Amino acid sequence: MARMFPQLTSALQTFIEEQQLFFVATAAEDGRVNLSPKGLDSLKVLHPGQLLWLNLTGSGNETAAHLLRVNRMTLMFCSFTEQPLILRVYGKARTIHANDADWDKYLAHFGDHYTGARQLYLMNVESAQTSCGFAVPRYDFKEQRSRLLDSAERRGREGIEEYWQEKNRTSIDNFPTGMPGLEELRSE
Repeated sequence: MARMFPQLTSALQTFIEEQQLFFVATAAEDGRVNLSPKGLDSLKVLHPGQLLWLNLTGSGNETAAHLLRVNRMTLMFCSFTEQPLILRVYGKARTIHANDADWDKYLAHFGDHYTGARQLYLMNVESAQTSCGFAVPRYDFKEQRSRLLDSAERRGREGIEEYWQEKNRTSIDNFPTGMPGLEELRSE
């Protein structure tokens, strides 16, 4: 039986913190709906009404493009262990780029070991919904993959910033993503 909550309870916060994987969904008013799996230590519960997600450099940048057009996001957490549970968190999110004044403040929640840190998303929770998850299979967690982190380390921060200019300035539907240009990133 599904239950709705106006914010995250302490039990839901604990559930989120235990997950190795979560999913992010966004959509503009037209074009494709984006649904992405996320791992690593890239999500923090700041308080019952706010989440912070670190977005690492990848081949696409759909979330940023969608949030510029329609400011809504859904995160889904799914238990693959003995106790089944699905949690969806609905809300509005703000994109924070490396050249924004509050970048360092929020990035500090993740330490300084992410060369490929591309954006942060500060999500205000509007509601949360649990459902049973009885049909979800059980899996054992083995480990997080390191390929994305290794690739970013090989490129270095300047190489990552150049990659953004080439691959991350527009979405697959050709919507702008709000990525700052090299001159903005390197003017500090």
